[in-house]
Amino acid sequence: MGSCIFRREDRNFQGRSYETSSDCADMSSYLSRCHSCRVESGCFMVYDRTNYMGNQFFVRRGEYSDYQRMGMSDCIRSCRMIPMHRGQFRMRIYERENFGGQMYELMDDCDNMMDRYRMSDCQSCHVMDGHWLMYEQPHYRGRMMYLRPGEYRSFRDMGMSGMRFMSMRRIMDSCY
Repeated sequence: MGSCIFRREDRNFQGRSYETSSDCADMSSYLSRCHSCRVESGCFMVYDRTNYMGNQFFVRRGEYSDYQRMGMSDCIRSCRMIPMHRGQFRMRIYERENFGGQMYELMDDCDNMMDRYRMSDCQSCHVMDGHWLMYEQPHYRGRMMYLRPGEYRSFRDMGMSGMRFMSMRRIMDSCY
């Protein structure tokens, strides 16, 4: 179980706080604005829009003093706790929406989708096992998206329009 403390109004952990160990779709009922967070344990995704939308950033144990350094265009508005997964990892990635086009199955990290699969775009996926992070640039850089087990028929419909994912990484025990 993870624990994360979010701070309001001021950067550098000043102002009112809100502590959670679970998902929160809209922090505005607890804090009018959230600019920093401290992860006491576990891993979380934080989002700059409510309902787990918008820019996302992966946080693990540590202090994150300024939302802008995380790549957020606005303050933190929602968060999702990432449960620890100890089993195998498996995900199918597809070139087109609705599981169309080329398909590849991954069971480990991929630092460059173009080099490994000659696949220049990924628009849908099916996560069978584990929790994953997808990145817009090779070598796990750039904006990211968190994927838990489930079917993702269209990244565009998830608010990721214009993003092209080029690498993906498993969220493993070492992240906690």
